[in-house]
Amino acid sequence: MRLVRERCVWSQQITHRDLVPYLIEESHELIDAVESDDRVELREELGDLLWQVLFHSAVAAQDPDDPFDIDEVARGLTEKMVRRHPHVFGDAVANTPEEVLVHWNAAKAAEKRERRSVLDGVPSGMPALARAQKVLGRASKVLEVPAEGPTPASEAELGETLLALVARAREQGWDAERALRERLRLLETDVRAAESRH
Repeated sequence: MRLVRERCVWSQQITHRDLVPYLIEESHELIDAVESDDRVELREELGDLLWQVLFHSAVAAQDPDDPFDIDEVARGLTEKMVRRHPHVFGDAVANTPEEVLVHWNAAKAAEKRERRSVLDGVPSGMPALARAQKVLGRASKVLEVPAEGPTPASEAELGETLLALVARAREQGWDAERALRERLRLLETDVRAAESRH
């Protein structure tokens, strides 16, 4: 990576912002490989995603104000994983996946003390459907969010229902992604209002 950054004129000019579209694309290609259970593609796409991490780290190493490199990234990740796995690296006990999550969430909460809302840290750039699932999970800690509409009996039926809703939106000339983003904004307002009352 260092040689590419030093010797490739295109790579020399690249910034973190320039790399974002590639990071998104490589992430989606990895997801496709996982979901299609294609081991050859999985290996390749993991490498492509790793290249993005290496590339961002190489760009970061040249920052004049706050440089860091891949070794510091790896060290920070190692420290975080040790903190979040006290049942592996310490004397805590976790015999079920649920108990593991208790330790994980407690460690994460301690790390993120400066957060003022359960919604802090939910990336605004996530696709609306993935973001909705994340926001609903966080919102349920603050207020009750009723499940309305059709109730599919399986994940496959859920897919059918979602596709039918998007087809209906298309027929009406509505933007399904925008509609969900706008509804999420209202939910986020409700969550923050509920938090301010407590």
